[in-house]
Amino acid sequence: MDAKALLLQAIDTDRESHIRLLQEFVRTPSPNPPGSTTAAAAVLINYLKSRDIPYEIVDPQVGKPNIVSEFQGGKGPGPRLVLNGHVDVFPVGDGTGWDRDPWSGDIVDGRIHGRGVVDMKSGTASLVIAYAYLYERRELLSGNVVLCAVSDEETGGRWGTKYLIQQDRARWGGHVMLSTEPGGCGSIRFAEKGTLRITCTVKTEGAHGAYINLSKGAIRTATYFITEVIEKVESMPVNQPDEMARHINRPEVQKLIDEMMGPGTAAIITRPTVNVGTIKGGLKVNMIPDTCVFELDIRLPVGLSRAQVLDLIQSIIPNYKQATIELSVQEAASNPFSFSSISHPIVDYLANNAQLMEPNADKPLAIPSMGATDCKHYRYAGIPAYVYGCSPLTSKSMLSLHSTSSYEE
Repeated sequence: MDAKALLLQAIDTDRESHIRLLQEFVRTPSPNPPGSTTAAAAVLINYLKSRDIPYEIVDPQVGKPNIVSEFQGGKGPGPRLVLNGHVDVFPVGDGTGWDRDPWSGDIVDGRIHGRGVVDMKSGTASLVIAYAYLYERRELLSGNVVLCAVSDEETGGRWGTKYLIQQDRARWGGHVMLSTEPGGCGSIRFAEKGTLRITCTVKTEGAHGAYINLSKGAIRTATYFITEVIEKVESMPVNQPDEMARHINRPEVQKLIDEMMGPGTAAIITRPTVNVGTIKGGLKVNMIPDTCVFELDIRLPVGLSRAQVLDLIQSIIPNYKQATIELSVQEAASNPFSFSSISHPIVDYLANNAQLMEPNADKPLAIPSMGATDCKHYRYAGIPAYVYGCSPLTSKSMLSLHSTSSYEE
């Protein structure tokens, strides 16, 4: 047997211990917010200790430890591959509406249940396990392998991946990054839409509700403005890279996008979209309101910048002469689009190895993502980054278990 076959055999032999690790990881809460991940990180630290793997803790904020480790292969220089996953998960609310304890880690019908199994404790555990088995065989490898298990992804990565790259890009950035966020085993994600979050404030004259001849009011004006913004922003031309445009227009890629992310996604994945997330205004039903505040969540496809969108929206404001309209960008929640080349060698490596694991399945294809991951921080730093992970719904994970979202929808 060759080295790869022996590696896969060793991983499969230890399958039950891998399942127990994931169960323990899921059973250790790490909701963010509030953001304390110390206990959950300790599960991974104990695993590394049990295999005599050196590691470091980078903790720029109390309660948010980032676990990092690296090794040099015994066969000399080569690429520096970063395996990146996060420890934190979404909160569980007040605990009502759950079929079982959200931190149960129960196995039912071949699936592990619990908050964050898919996003992304299954993936992070898989990376830690893979790193451990590669570390044991490091003399057979060339180049470097880096592990980053970060504790702040769900709220933007300021104290996690973003911090690591800003502090030491050469060490924790590497040449290419692999994430196991839930993208679906039939796809390799190479791009993500950007976000532009805007708070809009509309002010007009107020009046008695019967006298709309005196003022249309802030809410009514806001609805006209919102309608115009949606129509014009969603019609904006997009300067998509040629390589990406050719690839995404392939029928099999369009089909896979809809299969992975829902019918109709292929039609909007390369287009800007506008969601009106919140709207507030008015004091009483029979009063014309003088103020309306609403929030827009605009998704920016690869090839469209926030400056272009903001310029367009600003050009619409003068159409509403009886009102003042102010825009405030939510900087912490706004990020540019990001993408990596479809022709990077790791895309074929991932696709070929995925097909090796499931020879009866279709070979994974590269597609963009609608949502954001820590890949964006690598791409902003000029480092190619890709996602290959379990399904966001139900799919076999690397741990040979079906993963499920941690709540019933």
